[in-house]
Order: sequence, then structure tokens, then C-alpha cells
Amino acid sequence: MVKLAGCLLCLALVLTGAGCGGKHAASKTPQTASSLPLPSSTGRPHSDEELLDEAIRGPRILPAEVADLSDRMLTEGNPALQNEKTVARLDILLNKNISGAPKEIRHRLLRNLGIIHYQQKKYSLARQELQQANELYPRDARTHYYLARLAVQNGNIYQSQGLSKKAKGQYNLAANELEVARNLEPSNPLYRQDLKQVLQKERTISSDSKK
Repeated sequence: MVKLAGCLLCLALVLTGAGCGGKHAASKTPQTASSLPLPSSTGRPHSDEELLDEAIRGPRILPAEVADLSDRMLTEGNPALQNEKTVARLDILLNKNISGAPKEIRHRLLRNLGIIHYQQKKYSLARQELQQANELYPRDARTHYYLARLAVQNGNIYQSQGLSKKAKGQYNLAANELEVARNLEPSNPLYRQDLKQVLQKERTISSDSKK
């Protein structure tokens, strides 16, 4: 009887989360709803394009979620950057959420607007937004990287106009911005490019746009 009672007690402890030795089993911290992939009607997680579409049409999402979504979609090499319709919709979403966003989020929204307008070759607007982002938070490597690319663009324009002194000043500015980006994120290969590589990239972009 004693042995049977002991077995029953042990079983009860197991069912309530404790082992027979009296120690509670370790429990994992559950994921919050925001960290889980959002399900779709097909049962699979939404793609970023689908999330963007729902954010445009559906209820307003948090500025931090907009910043995360736009960070992913504007990653260098993302095919979304080549889709004019997607980029235009992302522009709308960012502008809808920038007003009233917390400072630590607003700099990312401004930076991402700057990246969009840089991709659209609206360089003056892009520079204004990137500089505003940098004033809010000067330790963002991505902001400095795109400021470097804008400076290279300016240098190329001056060079084509025969204004070599002004061109050199812009190239020096670009080199400084690249160095800041590298110092902030030394492990990121994108920021380990030298000025010549960025120059070549911008010249390729310029020549492609003329075709």
C-alpha cells in the first residue's frame, strides 16, 4: 500500500509540473504575439509584400512594426527595391506612421524614406531625410552609408561639369561617411567597401538609368 501511495503521489507531482525529486521542471518563456509570424488564410506566414498590403488597407500597425517591415524590404539586394509599385506603397506607409512616432523609431522611418527617395533618384529629398535621421540618431551605420552614396552622386555630377574641386570635396565627404559606417558596424561587409567600389556602383546605376 505504501509503495502504491508513493507511485500515485509521484504521478500527481509529474502532472502538476514537478518531478519526483521535488524540483520544478524548467519552463520556457512563451513567445509574444508580435514575435510570431502572422498566419494567412493558407496557414503559412505572410510575405513582407502581403504584410505591406494589409498594413496599407487594414487597421493601422505600430510604427515599430512599420520600421521592422521597411528595414527588411529595403535591405540591399532585396528584389522589392526593383518593384516601383511596392516601393511607392512602402513610401505611403512610412509617411502615414512618421508623425508621432517615438524618437528611437522616427529616425528609422526617416532613414528608410531617404533610401526610397534615393532609389527613386530624388536625391535632394533623400539627403534631407537622411540628414534628419542622422540628427535624431547619429549612430546608425545604414544612414551614414546612404549619405556616402549621395555624396558620391554629387561628386559625379560635379565631375561631369568639370568642377573637380567640388567633386573632390564630395568624394572626401563620402569617404568619411563610409568610415563612420564601418566603425559603427565593422562586421557588415556592405560597409567594408572602399570608395572606389561605391564610385563604380554609382556610375553603373547612372549609366543604367540613361539606357
